[in-house]
Amino acid sequence: MPKNKPITTETIKELREQTGVSIMQCKKALEEANGDLEKAVVILRKKSGELAAKKSDRVFHSGTVQAYIHSNGTVGAMVELLSESDFVSNTDEFKALARDIAMHVTATNPKFLSREDITEADRKVAAEVFAEEVKGKPEAMKQKILDGKLEAYFGEMVLNDQPFIKNNEVTIKGLIDNASQKFGEKMAIGRFKRFKVLES
Repeated sequence: MPKNKPITTETIKELREQTGVSIMQCKKALEEANGDLEKAVVILRKKSGELAAKKSDRVFHSGTVQAYIHSNGTVGAMVELLSESDFVSNTDEFKALARDIAMHVTATNPKFLSREDITEADRKVAAEVFAEEVKGKPEAMKQKILDGKLEAYFGEMVLNDQPFIKNNEVTIKGLIDNASQKFGEKMAIGRFKRFKVLES
């Protein structure tokens, strides 16, 4: 049986800095992980996902719209981040989260918010393009290869599934789930739009 690592104030502080959740939640996660910091991070991420699922039926009553403009002034994005109350949406931390997501959108140019937004027409066009790439492959493998290519292609275009540019260990959805756990409210991206100066 692995030996428990001591749970110190420094360890709790480090976990809080990594995850942003409350000191009590960090302490509980470290206790559950026998003092292992990396395991505690995984436990908190798992719990944030479970918490977000439990809150999925709650209604949004507030939010913020934040923008990010790249330093060259030719590309930027606006993001609407929703919350249940203005108590949360009026905080600097919530607005900073929306700005971080706007910066991410500026950098990655996603086409869809979630997988549900991908239409059959989108899938059909992509499948036709990738069908050319699997020509000549064994028949038994064709569909599997095609499905893999489509999964990777759309995975890069769905904002919620993209790894966050500031921390590629967490997706945008994971980032929002973590914030939901921290604030104790359901959150979600409402809309986003990226703008780029047209090149002549």
